[in-house]
Formats: sequence, C-alpha cells, structure tokens
Amino acid sequence: VQLQASGGGLVQAGGSLRLSCAASGRTFSSYHMGWFRQAPGKEREFVAVITRSGGSTNYADSVKGRFTISRDNAKNTVVLQMNSLKLEDTAVYSCAAALSYGFDQRLYGYWGQGTQVTVSS
Repeated sequence: VQLQASGGGLVQAGGSLRLSCAASGRTFSSYHMGWFRQAPGKEREFVAVITRSGGSTNYADSVKGRFTISRDNAKNTVVLQMNSLKLEDTAVYSCAAALSYGFDQRLYGYWGQGTQVTVSS
C-alpha cells in the first residue's frame, strides 16, 4: 500500500487542522492505520491508531481529547482531526499502515511522506 499525507500547515495555538492520508491499492481495509509525529530534535512518537474496521481507536495521552482519528475504507482515506492545537504539537506528521495493531512504530511497514504542522503563538 502506498500512502500520501496532506493537510499540514501553519496555525495559531488553539486552532484546528485536518490531516488526510490517501492510500492506493485495494487492500486498505486490511491495515490498521496510525499517525506518528516527529518534532525537531526529538524521536518519532505515536499519536493515534485506528483498527481496520474503524471500530476502535487509541491515542497518545498528549493528544487525547483534542485529536480524532477516523477512516473511510470506501475512499481509502484516514483522517486526523486536530483541535485545540498547542505549540508542542509542532512536528512532521506521518501516516502509516500495519497488519498488526499497536502503538510501536516498528509494527508499521508502510509509511507516507510527512506533512509539516506548525503551531504558532
């Protein structure tokens, strides 16, 4: 599966952004989908994950209650809605696909290119 992330940009603190990840191929619904982010000088970290069917989600504590992950298997897309953005949310966000469910990035065999999210004061 090939992944293409989009939707990043510059936003003021407290604002919202919607990231999208478009997948190619007919097997999108076979994969659990995750979002990860990497801030400058820091390691890449888990943000959110959604199961194949979209029936279950999990979030990093740092984004819980502010971010929402969703997917549309008919359109081969996964979305990360980010609200109440904070300065510390500034990072490159990447979507990824995994056959096994989890938070560990090593489970994810397919990655899209990142999209930059910058939150300003």
